[in-house]
Amino acid sequence: MRPETISLKDARYLALHNQFLLDTHVHNSKKDLLKIIESIGYVQIDTISIIERAHKHVLWTRFPGYKNEMLDRLIDIDKKVFEFWDHAASYLPMKNYRFTLPRKQMYERKYGHWGDKNKKLLKYIVDRITAEGPLQSRNFEDPAKRGMWWDWKPAKDGLEYLFHTGKLAVRARKNFQKVYDLTERIIPSDINHTFPAEEEHSEHLIMNSINANGFASEKEMTYLRYHNKSATSAALTRLLKDNRIVPLKIAGLEEELYYTTKKNLKQLRNKKDVKDIHILSPFDNLVIQRKRLKALFNFDYVIECYVPAPKRKFGYFCMPVLFGDVIAGRIDAKAVRKENTLKVINIFYETGFKRGKQFETELRNKLHELALFSGCSEISGM
Repeated sequence: MRPETISLKDARYLALHNQFLLDTHVHNSKKDLLKIIESIGYVQIDTISIIERAHKHVLWTRFPGYKNEMLDRLIDIDKKVFEFWDHAASYLPMKNYRFTLPRKQMYERKYGHWGDKNKKLLKYIVDRITAEGPLQSRNFEDPAKRGMWWDWKPAKDGLEYLFHTGKLAVRARKNFQKVYDLTERIIPSDINHTFPAEEEHSEHLIMNSINANGFASEKEMTYLRYHNKSATSAALTRLLKDNRIVPLKIAGLEEELYYTTKKNLKQLRNKKDVKDIHILSPFDNLVIQRKRLKALFNFDYVIECYVPAPKRKFGYFCMPVLFGDVIAGRIDAKAVRKENTLKVINIFYETGFKRGKQFETELRNKLHELALFSGCSEISGM
């Protein structure tokens, strides 16, 4: 099948539209929040909270009216979202639960020797949670029993082993620490629990990535995700043959083959020239794959909190600034809540980007919105 060819500008439009980063989407309810999570496929969880937790920032960017209680209800009450592993720790749509089973099986095969050596510990953990209900790792701390097999450190390892193998699930987070419970108490019984065949699992990865991003290469579809390579190739071939996906080339990036759907390409008929500003989390779905980010937006990005201070170029927590379909620069900022202030440490603009009055005004407004979102009412450094 001969690939469709689109311009780089059209490719950016598809990527941004499917990531809910254009003003064509209006959201005001918990139902809308669930739609976003289901559409973009995952929302990464990370411990860093220089501005706010990553998952909150990602959702707020797409849903300015986001409230934590909306997500909490989707997780604990409605059971439409759950925590597990995508390419990293993430919140996932409950409807995709069965597609986490292959990774759980892989984890048990890979680390089963640890489980065999620690059967008593694992039984102790499961017995306690069965009898007492949801527990955190701190509930296993007992200074009087240091050095025994139920010591906190191995118990913490045991909780994670049971989580990654699917025996336990995360009911909630308190002070960002996981609250573990028996999986059967969390995952609804009417959710499909059948184990997917390898090619079916690969098809899920392919379609999930294409729908979330507008288009994707084979490497992007499986980025840091457990999968069977031959099954993924077979699934791609079958989906192409059945016309469920189409090959795609992007002008200027001809060396890379992407895949999309006819439905996605139809979005280009009604595209708009949007000049919204978004200050993105370093863990945002749009920026997490750096090679794709560079190819589409000509933006080299590294989150420098993991870089030794003397080697940093832009700052500890620099956030990309998206203006329309261009990444205009990056902002290094920090929410100092005890001072009620969002401190803008530095702003760096991309070479060739021309700031206009509209941009300056919109950026100032967006920083005030970011300050409020992070729990501050003042801004310094602007």
